[in-house]
Amino acid sequence: MKKRYLLTLLASALALNSQAAEKQKISLMLDWFVNPDHAALIVAQQKGFFADQNLEVEIIEPADPSLPPKLVAAGKADLAVDYQPQLQMQLDEKLPLVRIATLANSPLNSLVVLENSEIKTLADLKGKKIGYSVSGFETALLETMLKSAGISLKDVQLVNVNWSLSPSLISKQVDAVIGSFRNFELNQLAIEGHQGKAFFPEKHGVPNYDELIIVANKDKLKDPKYRDFVRALTQASAYLKSHPQESWELFVSYKPAELDNELNRRAWKDTLPYLTEKPSAFDFATYEKMAEFMQQQGLIKNKFAVTDYVVDLAP
Repeated sequence: MKKRYLLTLLASALALNSQAAEKQKISLMLDWFVNPDHAALIVAQQKGFFADQNLEVEIIEPADPSLPPKLVAAGKADLAVDYQPQLQMQLDEKLPLVRIATLANSPLNSLVVLENSEIKTLADLKGKKIGYSVSGFETALLETMLKSAGISLKDVQLVNVNWSLSPSLISKQVDAVIGSFRNFELNQLAIEGHQGKAFFPEKHGVPNYDELIIVANKDKLKDPKYRDFVRALTQASAYLKSHPQESWELFVSYKPAELDNELNRRAWKDTLPYLTEKPSAFDFATYEKMAEFMQQQGLIKNKFAVTDYVVDLAP
């Protein structure tokens, strides 16, 4: 009897060791510090959806937001949070990247002004100062939006405010800012005692696009851990939509001291409607039209077949 008991214990121990050995590690680099845009990822981590797929996911906040996709392309990280327009430019630079999932399937970027300013329409920006953080895609957005109102970049003064969008608007250093995420900047302004107004690019001539996506190295997609990752993310996204309050509690439990604050509480409610419930799904036309737009704007030289850089790893 004692011998059988010992054999049973040994078998159990071997089974546990085998399960532990099967745990696959994934390094996931964010685009910025943890915030409600990453809700599905944090819920997947805290609720155990990743663990259920035998995944050990390391979530990394980058020191430099431009580095994560490059590190994935170089094989130094498994996954990175990226942006659809930036992916188009990275492909043009011959980086071997492929989109495997989506977090936010509509734009978050916007042009923001103060509600009490004299700017009521985009046409009112003529002769005004507009702050920006990164030239390239942001200025292409702005140019297209202004064109829809009958003016051009020559009619405004561009001011590089780095990442100081809300402060530069509040201090009246500029009259408007481009590159503001509508789910954050308006809330940041409100907390500071100012009401903001946002103009959405997709309503002023810019094609719709996926704001936040997840990219992998194209040469490593055969590894089953990527499909397992998407499966866990899909479960987390569905849970997030059906249990928003419980998901909020899971989110802040990740880093309570940093995440449980007024800005995140407000942004959480404004972010949820933009987060997709089906991360693996994508709209072919959305990627095709954005690639055409960026080529027309001179942001990319080459336009690739959508199927070359977008995959559906549906569970």
